[in-house]
Order: sequence, then C-alpha cells, then structure tokens
Amino acid sequence: MEETDTSAIVETNVETTAPTLQGDAEVATTETTVMYRDIAEWHGRELVDCHGERIGNLEEVYFDVETDEAQFGTVKEGFVGRHLTFVPLSGITIGPDNLQVPVSKEQVKHAPNIALQGGELSQADESALYHHYQLNYTPPDTHSGRRLARR
Repeated sequence: MEETDTSAIVETNVETTAPTLQGDAEVATTETTVMYRDIAEWHGRELVDCHGERIGNLEEVYFDVETDEAQFGTVKEGFVGRHLTFVPLSGITIGPDNLQVPVSKEQVKHAPNIALQGGELSQADESALYHHYQLNYTPPDTHSGRRLARR
C-alpha cells in the first residue's frame, strides 16, 4: 500500500457579503473560507511574488512544529552557484498555474543566506528568517528549540 503525504497548505478565499449599516456608513463584512490542499501537489510549482514576478520553483516546505502549518518554502536562486532561499508561505494564494506569496521578489532576493545542516535550520537562522520577513518569532519550548521542520 502506497503511503501518501497528508500535510496540507491552507488556501484562503475571501468573500464579501452584502453591506451592513454601521453608524452612518455602509460597511462590507468579510468572511474567510479555508480549503485544504495536499502539499505534495505543490512541490515543483512556480512561486511568484505579490506583484506576479517569478521567484522560482518550490523545492521544500518547512512546517511550524507547534501548529503543523506550512511556514516557509525554499526556491533555488541564481544562475551560477545556485543556492536555496527561504520564502514565507503563510498567506499564500494558490492559482491555477502558480503559487503567489505575499512578499516581493526584492525581499526574497535580500533574504538571509542560510547554509542548511542536514536539511534543518538553526534557531538563529529561523529567527533571522522570521525577522527579515517581519513575522513574529518565538522559539518553541522543545528540546531542539527550533520552530521549523522540513517534510
């Protein structure tokens, strides 16, 4: 029997409902519909930035060890001496031809250069990534002290 990866990415579709009255102004309320997708089908897919510019193809996915949510993906950058660069996946938009991340190509270009040891990041590297992308980082209370794990 073949074993399949049941990890999921969250796809968020925002639907605006009929306007409601709030004080003197009409305000549209927003509901969020969440759909889960098999993460395995996104490996190798093209990542584009918030402006639609190509970043690269998704290589690996790193999950938060406490929430089990996809937090970062890696892409190969550069033509000569290509290296892996981390891109945040929270807030990703799943399109028919690509995955759009909520950051700019320029932010990805200036992301910390991280040398992986056995496919894992150090706690200092994790902190640098979260801070570069202006994401909240607190190390978990685990033996390793690391928040991210590759799957």
